[in-house]
Amino acid sequence: MKKLQNKNILVTGGAGFVGSNLVKMLLTQNTNQVTVVDNLMSSEKFNLPDDKRINFLEGSITSQNILDKIKDEYTYIFHLATFHGNQSSIHDPLKDHENNTYTTLRLFEWIKNFKKTQKIVYSSAGCSVAEKTFNEVLATEEKEYTSIKHDSPYSISKMIGEFYSVYYYNQHHLPTVRARFQNVYGPGEVLGAGQWRGTPATVWRNVTPTFIYKALKGLPLPLENNGIASRDFIYVDDICRGLISCAVNGKPGDVYNLASGVETSILELTTCINKLTGNKGGIEHLPKRPWDNSGKRFGSTGKAKKEIGFEVLIKLEDGLKATIDWSKKNMDRIESCIHKHDTHINTDNLLLEKSK
Repeated sequence: MKKLQNKNILVTGGAGFVGSNLVKMLLTQNTNQVTVVDNLMSSEKFNLPDDKRINFLEGSITSQNILDKIKDEYTYIFHLATFHGNQSSIHDPLKDHENNTYTTLRLFEWIKNFKKTQKIVYSSAGCSVAEKTFNEVLATEEKEYTSIKHDSPYSISKMIGEFYSVYYYNQHHLPTVRARFQNVYGPGEVLGAGQWRGTPATVWRNVTPTFIYKALKGLPLPLENNGIASRDFIYVDDICRGLISCAVNGKPGDVYNLASGVETSILELTTCINKLTGNKGGIEHLPKRPWDNSGKRFGSTGKAKKEIGFEVLIKLEDGLKATIDWSKKNMDRIESCIHKHDTHINTDNLLLEKSK
C-alpha cells in the first residue's frame, strides 16, 4: 500500500459504515489528505476520527457548492455515496434516484476531465447481477450482463452506476473500476444512523447488526422464510482492503467481486449469533418478504485474487465475535441513534422499552 503515501484521496459517503472504516484504513497508510463528502442521510459524523488530515464536506455530491470544492488534486476517488438500501428505495424511488443514480452521474460528469486521478472505484452491489432464485446456486462471477428484472430501485441504481462507469471509461477515458460488494458487516455499523428514511429499515438496516443487537438484548431473532436465503458475508476490514486493491491494482474499465466466496444461510447466521451471544430468546419465524426474490447468492473470488491480489482474511465467526464486542462497547451510541426515530415508529413492537 505504499502507493497511498502522501496522496490526496476523495471518499464520497465517507462518514458511512464502510466509508468511515475505509477512511480510517487510508489514514494508517500515511495519506496526505482524505476529503470526505457526506450528507449524513444514513451516517453520523462521529464515525470519523478526529484527524487533521480529514477534510469533511457536509452535503451531497450532487450539490454545486460541494462540487466547486472538488478540484483535480486526487490520486484516488472512492465513490461510496448511496441511498441505503433496498427497502428505503422501494418506499421512495425518487429519493433513491436523487441519492444513488444521480450522485454517480453528477460526480462522473464533474471529474471526467481530471488529469491527476489514477483510479475511481465505484461501489456496486452483488445483488444486482446475482441470479434471482431460492434454488441451489453457483458463485456469481463478474459477468457483464444482468436480468432486466430487479427487486428494488436500489438494485437498479447500482446497475445504472455500473453502466455509467463503463460509459465514462469508454467515452472519456475516466479510469473507473467497479467493486461489487457482497454483504458487509463489522464494527462501526450503527443501527438508526442518519435521518429517518420512511421505513423501519432506517433502524433495522442490515441483518447482522440487527441480529446482534436483538441477541444482546435477549430477544428472538426475526427469521424470514425459515432462513433458507443465503448470502456472502464479508468483514468490513476485508472490504476496505478490497477497495484499496481495486484502486491500486484494478484495471480501468473492469469489475471485481469483493467476496468471501462462502455461502452462509440466514439460519446459519442466526444460530451462530445466538450461540456467540448466549441469547436464550431463540428465533421468531416470519414469512418471506414479498419483494425479495434474491434468495441464494455468493460471490466468486477467483478473478479478484488473481488480478488484484485480494482475498478475505477474516472468517465469519471471528468477524462476528469482533462485531459483538464492538456492539457491547458502543451500545449507548447505538441506542441513541435508534431512539431518535421513536416518533416515527411503533416503539412497542420494534424497540425495547427504554426502561429496560
